[in-house]
Amino acid sequence: MSLPHALLTSLMEKSSSGYDLAQRFDKSIGHFWHATHQQIYRELARMEERGWIASKPAADAGKTRKREYRVLPRGRAELARWANEAGTPLDLRDALMVKVRAAAALPGIELDGEIEDRLQGHAQQLAHYREIEQRDFPSPDTTRTQRLQHLLLRRGILYEEASIAWLKELQNVLRQKG
Repeated sequence: MSLPHALLTSLMEKSSSGYDLAQRFDKSIGHFWHATHQQIYRELARMEERGWIASKPAADAGKTRKREYRVLPRGRAELARWANEAGTPLDLRDALMVKVRAAAALPGIELDGEIEDRLQGHAQQLAHYREIEQRDFPSPDTTRTQRLQHLLLRRGILYEEASIAWLKELQNVLRQKG
């Protein structure tokens, strides 16, 4: 996935200033595609140069340089083109997987600390996702948009639950003798 397409998606949902976009991004798409606010602002400038978006001074800009961005027809066309392209599958590169393999080949490798850290991180993220689910999806989803947004959140929840289960199973095997 590319950052411009993530930003186009977010701007399709709601035209906004760069700052507001970055805040919304952190709370939604940012859960599965990280970008710094600086990266977002740089990309907005490139997207405007390409004619995908347009900006104008925000109504509440005052004497600041605050601008409000909206998607243009060329941006809609680009987002549709990209969304209809086949994506590449996730490439899992995780040093812990190699360390587990090393632990199988070389006795005495200690992974408990790293596993505990990861368990804690996944548990925190799972709790965060569940809070979002309770807050944003308290009743059955009624529209297609709500169902799709909830499904994205459910993907995160299932990922965290599976990660926790796998790490606990790994812990149990590593603690066994022989």
